[in-house]
Amino acid sequence: MQFPAPGAHPDCVTARPVSSGPASDASARELARAAVDAVQAVGGFAGGVYLRSGAEGPLLLAVLTGLPGRLFRPWWRMHVNRPYPVAEAYRSGQPVHLPDADAAMRRFPQMMAGLPFPFGSVYEPVMAGAHRFGVLFVLRPATPGGRVDAVDRERLRSAADGLGASLAALASAGDPVTWTGDPVCVPPPDTAQGAREAVERLSLALLSMDRGGRIRYVNRAAAVLLGLGAPELRGRVVWEAVPWLGQPAYEDHFRRVFMSAQPVRFPARRGRQQSGDWVTVALYPSPDGVTVTIGPADPPVYPPGSAVRAGTGLDSPADRASALYRPVALAIALTEAVTARQVSAVVTQELLPAFGGRQLAIYLLNERHLHLAWETGFPQGFLDRFDGVALDARLPGVETLTTGRPMFFESMEHLAAAYPGIPLDAHVGARAFLPLIASGRPVGSCILGFDAPRGFSPEERTVLTALAGLIAQALERAQRYDSEAALARGLQAALLPHRLPVRENVQTVGRYLPGTQGMDVGGDWYDVVETTDGLLALVIGDVQGHGVAAAATMGQLRSAVRAFTLGGSPPEQVVAGTNRLLIDLDPGQFASCCYVLLDPVSGRARAVRAGHPQPLLRHADGRAEVLDLPGGMVLGIDADASYPVTELRLAPGAVFALYTDGLVEEAGEDIDLGVERLRAALAAARPSPLTELADRLVGEAGDFADRPDDIALLLASRTKGAPAASATGAA
Repeated sequence: MQFPAPGAHPDCVTARPVSSGPASDASARELARAAVDAVQAVGGFAGGVYLRSGAEGPLLLAVLTGLPGRLFRPWWRMHVNRPYPVAEAYRSGQPVHLPDADAAMRRFPQMMAGLPFPFGSVYEPVMAGAHRFGVLFVLRPATPGGRVDAVDRERLRSAADGLGASLAALASAGDPVTWTGDPVCVPPPDTAQGAREAVERLSLALLSMDRGGRIRYVNRAAAVLLGLGAPELRGRVVWEAVPWLGQPAYEDHFRRVFMSAQPVRFPARRGRQQSGDWVTVALYPSPDGVTVTIGPADPPVYPPGSAVRAGTGLDSPADRASALYRPVALAIALTEAVTARQVSAVVTQELLPAFGGRQLAIYLLNERHLHLAWETGFPQGFLDRFDGVALDARLPGVETLTTGRPMFFESMEHLAAAYPGIPLDAHVGARAFLPLIASGRPVGSCILGFDAPRGFSPEERTVLTALAGLIAQALERAQRYDSEAALARGLQAALLPHRLPVRENVQTVGRYLPGTQGMDVGGDWYDVVETTDGLLALVIGDVQGHGVAAAATMGQLRSAVRAFTLGGSPPEQVVAGTNRLLIDLDPGQFASCCYVLLDPVSGRARAVRAGHPQPLLRHADGRAEVLDLPGGMVLGIDADASYPVTELRLAPGAVFALYTDGLVEEAGEDIDLGVERLRAALAAARPSPLTELADRLVGEAGDFADRPDDIALLLASRTKGAPAASATGAA
């Protein structure tokens, strides 16, 4: 298949992969060939390929066939963490098969909120071994109540494997096989045949377009109605040739006909003036194109006053229903956002594409001043001058909050006229200023920017105002969460030891990493307690749960262990006493713990385990083993629980490792595999200096962006003393 030349498809700006040599053109040809072949192989009507971008996170639509790119611009960019089938297939490395809209709604409601049409779809990760390039997808007619059959699954898998092998070969030749810019739209083959004589006799205007939206045929009545000759219309994208059909008010109708096999009818107004005639537009889809008929119609009973200007009207019940999908999609996404930064990212990903915006700024209220919390699309540094403005400043971002009224400016001239002297980031465009108010409480303000002048219809103003309320509630919830998380971090930092005891014969090192998923703080802790008779108590524990409650319980348990230890209690009584104290406190939580009382001089140790992962021991010769300490029940469950003691001997040069489960657990994997990885890492690493060993053991886990649990690690090593260590059984 020939790679389309620049400008070959007006709906998609021809793009190139990151590099610009022949290998990049080869990548594009492979992508185009794979997309077209896959669509034909499984009986689809459209498809394409998403590839990794140069940045971490986003997947970009590289190739699209069978759909007009313009109508699907909001889906050109897909972040790998979003709840969409493309992202899931890439993340998991597993195919996603959606036979119909019901299956898609159950699994991916956010996608269906924006594309509420009856279609099926399949998604295959494009891989070569463990290397992931992107996702190959095909859209196809729905098969309600059924499944994607095994033959089609295998055909798509084979196509993805072939593409993966081709891209791997290109990568080995130096092509990065990543994408930047807009997708390449590959035109489907032209299968239109005659019957022109019969159609030419019709008085009804009729034209035929391919699945890329290009006009293939125009009958005589259509040429007369549109005021253009057939040669002038053929080969042009319908929305460019007939601009009044390209209004946003009609976009969902065209999306529906391209995504489903059902005809669509809707009233439309010819021309750009209020006096334009009303017509009925009917769209009849087929696998290779869409037939369009245009006939006379009476004015609808709800004529939109501004449906013919971009962004200024929703001219039918179907359009108004489509507008409802925007707050639904945003609301679904906001339920997954936890922090203020995550809320702002969701607004950027969901709100801007829905309304064609290019700039976004969110200001949050703090002590009667508005502070910039998030921005995208504005010139660098432009918004700094407004950061921290007081509520008495005469600025639209301030007054929209103080008055509680949204403010819409259809052009930058209107904005400058309303606020003389206000600094402007552009001379052309439009702006919307939305108050962020949650249950009557001011939260901040939101600014939406558009690159061109546009109107805001009553329907759009209503939708944007409703969305601002959703955003305000999510931000208020996120601010409370951020405050609690900061309190928990401060509490935990205050309760963890700031330094560990320094002894001549023993070196100890501790490390703690909070979880990153949700930015919440857990109840993991470690401690080293020096007793009055010269012994060292090595302690590590993990309180169930996260947040302030877990951190507070952790502090109480750490204090209890220190008190029992300094009081001279033996290890089994220290743990048993702490267990009873936790039950008496009744915080509704339980905890695991491992306690080792070590003699630094002789190396003798007595260990007790309460539902905690088994400790590790690295011998001086480099061997590492998982100890088998008999243990008792986790703390906080049974007041009469007993805790057996195991005697150990720690030799010079040996390293004792205590850790919490966050260091060895991964979702969907047996914890024993994580323990074995840690044991192997401990054996392979140099034991000295101990600080570097600790950093290496926690370093790999710390690199994960979505680590759900926090991590605590405590290492102890003898520098001189007694013979090699051994486990001697329970005492």
